[in-house]
Amino acid sequence: MSEYLAAVLHEPQTVNPILNHLGIRVEHAQNGAATLRLDAGKCTAQGAGAVSGGVISTLLDEAMAHAVLSGQKELRPIATVDLHVQFLSGVRPDCVLICDAEVVKNGGRIAFVRAQASTPDGRLVATANASFIVKQGREKNPEG
Repeated sequence: MSEYLAAVLHEPQTVNPILNHLGIRVEHAQNGAATLRLDAGKCTAQGAGAVSGGVISTLLDEAMAHAVLSGQKELRPIATVDLHVQFLSGVRPDCVLICDAEVVKNGGRIAFVRAQASTPDGRLVATANASFIVKQGREKNPEG
């Protein structure tokens, strides 16, 4: 496991500020799969009172990024190339969302990933597919 993944899994983590800002925790990241949890606070609401689609998209994107990072033998910087999100159900703040992501295919330079976010009782809220470029060379912090 890379230093970054070890640090982001340790509470309180300090290596990925956006996760802390939104109330997201990395619960698992190993072998090309990741699970993240969003404790959606009031600050995640948009004007109509639902959790913002941007926040849910960020949860999905971060889960998929951590799945890609967890499947690497040697930590390499990555970046989202394409992200497609389907919103299936709205949720209100003060809810919990669990997001599971897995690498579908790692082609070396491009990784293809899918994810889904649901409530703890199993209600599917959103799904996503994404591709990530895996840059050549090593980087100390993949978020930099």
